[in-house]
Amino acid sequence: MDFRTEFKPITVQPEQIEGRSFEMINEEIGEHPFTEEQYPIVQRIIHASADFELGKSVLFHPDAIQSGIRAIRSGKMVVADVQMIQSGANKARIEKFGGEIKVYISDPDVIQEAKRLNTTRAIISMRKAIKEADGGIFAIGNAPTALLELIRLIKEGEAKPGLVIGLPVGFVSAAESKEELAKLDIPFITNIGRKGGSTVTVAALNAISIMAERG
Repeated sequence: MDFRTEFKPITVQPEQIEGRSFEMINEEIGEHPFTEEQYPIVQRIIHASADFELGKSVLFHPDAIQSGIRAIRSGKMVVADVQMIQSGANKARIEKFGGEIKVYISDPDVIQEAKRLNTTRAIISMRKAIKEADGGIFAIGNAPTALLELIRLIKEGEAKPGLVIGLPVGFVSAAESKEELAKLDIPFITNIGRKGGSTVTVAALNAISIMAERG
């Protein structure tokens, strides 16, 4: 294959690229506070973002990983705040156990209700999702307002997720929403600061689903 450049890639084989990437992460990460169970998730977050600072900022509730694995193996629904997460996640591993990944933000009734209440579709989508996703996984990587609304619903006893992966990116309310999530006594995976996004949320979700599949 002619890349028309002086630089040649080490390999063009996908599995070898991923394997070498993980080796490089292991070589470069240095000291970290993560357990053997938590580290594969952090590793995939770093792999997805090439950002060690982001990876090292990840926080885990003690029950997060096992609760997420149970949710997937029980066929619970995965709710994503945006389609990017639905597109990037490995749906086959979720569906293998009878689950599915749903996104409500573009549903006509959600759009209509958001306009009526003059609020965000992300907020209304969470109100709709909790009616169908009891015990499921909420994967939020884009909209801090979705995470804040979910937190409110949890506090009021209306939502009982099996796991919240809350890694929204941004400047307005992103860091604050994750601070609030980390205060809750429910299974969560989140991080400190503004960094995050759909890509790293997918990475965390995929890591959990790999663990669920491997048994």
